[in-house]
Amino acid sequence: MRSVNRRLRRAAALATALVLATAGVTACSSGDRQAADADVDCTKYEQWADLSGETISIYSPYVGADQERLENSWAGFSQCTGAEIVYEGSTDFESQIQVRIQGGNAPDIAFIPQPALVSGLAQQGVLIPASDTVAASVEAGWSESFADYATVDGTLYGSPLTTGVKSYVWYSVPLFEAGGYQAPATWEDLLDLTAQIHADTGQRVWCDGFESGAATGWPGTDWLEDLVLRTAGEDVYDQWIAHEIPFDDPQIATALDEVGKILKNTDYVNAGFGDTTSIASTNQIDALTAVTDGESCYMSHRTASATFDEDITVAPDGDVWGFYLPGTSADAPKQLVGGGEFTVAFTETDAVESLRQYLASDTWANDIVTQGMVSANIGVDPANAPTPQLENAIELLQSDGAVFRFDASDLMPTAVGGGTFWKGMTDWVLGSTTAQVLSDIESSWND
Repeated sequence: MRSVNRRLRRAAALATALVLATAGVTACSSGDRQAADADVDCTKYEQWADLSGETISIYSPYVGADQERLENSWAGFSQCTGAEIVYEGSTDFESQIQVRIQGGNAPDIAFIPQPALVSGLAQQGVLIPASDTVAASVEAGWSESFADYATVDGTLYGSPLTTGVKSYVWYSVPLFEAGGYQAPATWEDLLDLTAQIHADTGQRVWCDGFESGAATGWPGTDWLEDLVLRTAGEDVYDQWIAHEIPFDDPQIATALDEVGKILKNTDYVNAGFGDTTSIASTNQIDALTAVTDGESCYMSHRTASATFDEDITVAPDGDVWGFYLPGTSADAPKQLVGGGEFTVAFTETDAVESLRQYLASDTWANDIVTQGMVSANIGVDPANAPTPQLENAIELLQSDGAVFRFDASDLMPTAVGGGTFWKGMTDWVLGSTTAQVLSDIESSWND
């Protein structure tokens, strides 16, 4: 199963998608790029000892633009401590990390985007548990749910790295302004807004696409995950992931039927692409792009970190802007589904520990935010984000009582989360009933 953040970025960034779609891409470098020739405030790195002469290797799935952002983020740390960080990214990370471990060639540190893989490696006994200092940073900077995803049998093995936010709706600013429409405060308001726009214009309001090659169907899982969290709550969401309730539990069926109020309504979708069944064959990037031309489409459900062509202005008064996919109550805490990575270590040295501490700190979280990635670390200053879009995503994560849950399909067994769940959502938009789809997925889940 491919990680949620990789899927999120693939869905959002064409350039990155092209890189990630190239199987086996590997990029290796000794990263001290942006800050190498710049003035760096070394006071914020003083707590880490002189690491001159130390070399630390990092291995992760991220290549291309994401690799550059990562390397830029720790350039100041490298320059001020003297540590050389050798980074290697690979789109075959999930399989190659196992090969490297078995071959005695594990990296010092890895960024793992799948909690299940963290758990599996911990159970193999190949991971170094987090130190008390790293654990303290995680406790201070991250919600309990983030720590739980990297905790195995009561031991913390990984610290959260970056964070993807999926619970977002992008809308056409010119079309909203022309109609005098406002971002809705509740799910019912969103349904009412959809009905109002259709009544006013006769247009299909939403664009959506589940097509993603061999991974077709995964965008549909995001819809259901968001609605399970909103209509059933986080406890049921957790039970659903752990298979403590069946996949076809009535509460899950209720959530999917709520999704159907939009995606199965032929009056509301699929603007410019066809009827509701066209969702299955429409590329999810094309569906999002249709919101940007100011004519075709009013709204599309997609990640808050989505990127657009350079000639598109992403702003409240621009071509496209977004709002939080609302919950059932305007006063309820924000309920966010997303993804992220976890820093784990295979080597136990003072240098590796220093780098682990830095990567778990709000110092690094702010360093990476300035490079254009999102972090849920509460020590991040949203103003450090380079765009209003990313600043808004960070503010959502830091909003009072915000509830974050990792992408459900990435936590379920691969055969379900990356198999029958994807297929089931595709079958659903093609005409299968909620009951049949959920029953089929449930029957595929072997504990």
